[in-house]
Parts: sequence; C-alpha cells; structure tokens
Amino acid sequence: MRQGSGDGNVAFRVRAAGGVLLVAHLLLVGWLTLRPLNVPWVSAANLHPFAGIRADLALGPLQAARRIGEGLLLLAPLGVLLPLVGGKLSVSPLGSLARTVAAGALLSLGIELLQTGVPGQIVDVDSLLLNTVGVALAHVAVVPAARARLRRRTERAPAPREDASQGATPTITRVGLAPQSDALPASRP
Repeated sequence: MRQGSGDGNVAFRVRAAGGVLLVAHLLLVGWLTLRPLNVPWVSAANLHPFAGIRADLALGPLQAARRIGEGLLLLAPLGVLLPLVGGKLSVSPLGSLARTVAAGALLSLGIELLQTGVPGQIVDVDSLLLNTVGVALAHVAVVPAARARLRRRTERAPAPREDASQGATPTITRVGLAPQSDALPASRP
C-alpha cells in the first residue's frame, strides 16, 4: 500500500485506471505521430529552435493558435497520467514536476527520432519543445491541487475500525522453563 492511502483497494484501482488511460493515450499518440502519410511532398526537417513557431505565427493568429495548441496538447495528458500511475500523495512538488517533464521530453524525443523513418512525417525540434511545455503546464495546473485535495480527504477519513466479530487478539501467558534440579544424575560406567 502506498503512503497516504487509507484504502489499498481504492488506491490500486486509481493507479490501475491511470495505467489504462496512459496506455490508451500513448497508443493514440503513436497512431497520430507514427503512421505513414501519403503526401505529394515533405518539407525539410526543422532543427532550429523556434523557427517553426515563428513560421506558424506568420500564418496568422488563428492558424498559429491551432498549430501551437496541437503541439502543446499532444502529450499534455502525460503531465497528469504519469503521477497518477505513480500513486504517491506525499512527494516533493518540484521533484514530481522534474520527473514528469523529463519523462515527457524523453517520450517526445523518442517520437521525433522514430519519425525519421516514417514516410510523410518530419522531425521538428519545435514539436519537442511544445510537447514538453504542454506536459509541464498540465502537471502544474492539475497535480499539486489534486494531491492536496486527496491528502485532505485521506486525513479526514475515519480510521478503520476493528471487526467486532473477531474480538481482541488472544495472549498467551508466559511459561517458564522446566524446573531445575540441583542434583545431576550420576553417569553410569
């Protein structure tokens, strides 16, 4: 049972649900980012930070908001799902943020590297940056408040009561060793 959880069964179900949602999200992300696209031409890879974001901003505010929003939202659920799967309530907020953002950045980097071999997909360093920022924003917006609420709820929960049908634990009285005799039996030759 994890620290801070009053009911192990509920904590297990929450972590299991988080794991199922995490797997479902990763499958969706894999399908969106790693499927081959049938396009007549592919632009060159973007290896210059913020060049793609500047190009998106040049398209106009609506188009820029859509494209930048897609980059922010693609991996943002990881900011909530990864700590949910971990299931800990009492952790350092900064440590949790650092672990979650590092995992999101590594996953985004892995996706970008895998895209090098997928027809129609291009590598974009701005996608890596936007995905990582999206994970961080989702984590900061949801996880600390959710953990604080769950901690308060756990502290208010009544202590589990002892089942009356079983009664108190029986005790066994202490029994001494066999009586000592001063005379040792004589040994026979």
